[in-house]
Amino acid sequence: MPLPPAPTKRASKLAPSAYRQNVGDSEPEDDEVAGIPAELPLDTAPRGARRAAAPAKRAASAAATATPAPAPAKPQATRSEAAPSVPAAPVAKRGSTAAPRPAPAPAPARKRAAQGPRKMFVLDTNVLLHDPTSLFRFEEHDIYLPMVVLEELDGHKTGMTEVARNGRQTSRTLDALAAVQSADIADGLKLNATGNVGAGGCLYFQTEPLDYELPASLPRGKADNQILGVVAALRKKHAPREVVLVSKDINMRVKARALGLSAEDYRNDKTLDDADLLYTGALALPPDFWSKAGKKIESWQSGAHMYYRIGGPLAAQVMINQFVYFEAPGEPSLYARVVEIRDKTAVLETLKDYGSSKNTVWGVNTRNREQNFAMNLLMDPDVDFVTLTGTAGTGKTLMALAAGLTQVLDERRYSEIIMTRATVSVGEDIGFLPGTEEEKMGPWMGALDDNLEFLAKGDGGNAGEWGRAATNELIRSRIKIKSMNFMRGRTFLNKYVIIDEAQNLTPKQMKTLITRAGPGTKIICMGNLAQIDTPYLTEGSSGLTYVVDRFKGWPHSGHILLARGERSRLADFASEVL
Repeated sequence: MPLPPAPTKRASKLAPSAYRQNVGDSEPEDDEVAGIPAELPLDTAPRGARRAAAPAKRAASAAATATPAPAPAKPQATRSEAAPSVPAAPVAKRGSTAAPRPAPAPAPARKRAAQGPRKMFVLDTNVLLHDPTSLFRFEEHDIYLPMVVLEELDGHKTGMTEVARNGRQTSRTLDALAAVQSADIADGLKLNATGNVGAGGCLYFQTEPLDYELPASLPRGKADNQILGVVAALRKKHAPREVVLVSKDINMRVKARALGLSAEDYRNDKTLDDADLLYTGALALPPDFWSKAGKKIESWQSGAHMYYRIGGPLAAQVMINQFVYFEAPGEPSLYARVVEIRDKTAVLETLKDYGSSKNTVWGVNTRNREQNFAMNLLMDPDVDFVTLTGTAGTGKTLMALAAGLTQVLDERRYSEIIMTRATVSVGEDIGFLPGTEEEKMGPWMGALDDNLEFLAKGDGGNAGEWGRAATNELIRSRIKIKSMNFMRGRTFLNKYVIIDEAQNLTPKQMKTLITRAGPGTKIICMGNLAQIDTPYLTEGSSGLTYVVDRFKGWPHSGHILLARGERSRLADFASEVL
């Protein structure tokens, strides 16, 4: 939705009356606005008036204090005079598809090291099974595949699992590289022969036996030990060239280092090296926000929301749909969301307070600042993709379900709720489950049942036993539980999709789910990055981390990190000390 036009009146005349009308001593209206300050330190004229008066003011000042200059100064055009010759800066708005930031210039190609030969990386089987495109991720360096790796790939190619699909994809890639080149395979295959211009090295296969010696405690019959022997032989054969083993197996890397061999983890799949650097979705304004920036802020009101236009260094730090807040004793508080970025300014929109009893969502009120941020994202029809992260008990599933039921049953914005999750066990698997697809997913949806019981009780508490039963039946008729295994090829039209436990998904699985969205569909991904149960996934390589980092700044997406648990004092204490 387009933003309301900027004010034409003086800001100091507009803001106080508008503020007293909404948050004065009288009873607040239904659309209660959170975080509007009592005394607005606003400038006396909008930016447009100040900009138009600037040339005249400078001319008058120069005439009054004219002094002979040592050298003629270069004439400087005013902003209004230079505007026609300068292309307009791109604008990022919450309701548009414009890019949130100007597209950066393409980075120059990475140059090859001027000193020393290129490295040779020996890939373990688990790297190829984890990422079939890993062959092309080592830039100008060479890749070496031992024969035992090809044997293990052949043993993993059957089946319908993700590992089997990756094994088959790797085999097809190797076949394509060998088919387009007529050179002797012992001389190496160019990795860029099939169009992967980022790979400048060669692929080598083990075509002859290699002589190596391993300690007697490492028998040669084991595949891992054979790979270690190959690395040791290559290091001796190609000295002083650096030969590095790349493996996802921690024990494999430990054994390699114990033998004096270089070993590294496969890091190309990691979005972030440190999970603490992940985008949180909220930014605390500096303590001197009102005292320093307050005089330069434009403000106006439209409906139940106040809008503030800020500039300076702060505008360059924020992104579209990022939340900002100001809390200080004795100062007016502010809770807002960035809804537009234009040139060097940003527009903030105050939030709806879902913590108020008059703004309940299916009987649920938010209890802290981050929950209110999340509810504003969940209830906004212009936001198509929402990601929620946080520890256990922060209210992720409850808020997502409450917002979904309100928009499906009350507002009729979506036709139904579809809920799915990764079926990864915490402990040992209990085996095959009987019944239909929804019945098989039942044991994995304990969190759904718990939250639905709470929501149904709150909505039909005064209607007796029959009323609660009818409410529960109505809720369940609009919620469908689907398995991720059958998602490929589907298209969801006008649905409210919840992906629970998304931290256990790989980036490829996350892409498969999100691309199912059709017109009018909203997707909510939520999870706890501290509770990853999928092998070979870490906080930095999880699919949830991947989408949070890639979607930040898009006008139709939002993210928030829920910091405080609201389940119980026992759960909060256990999260801290255990």
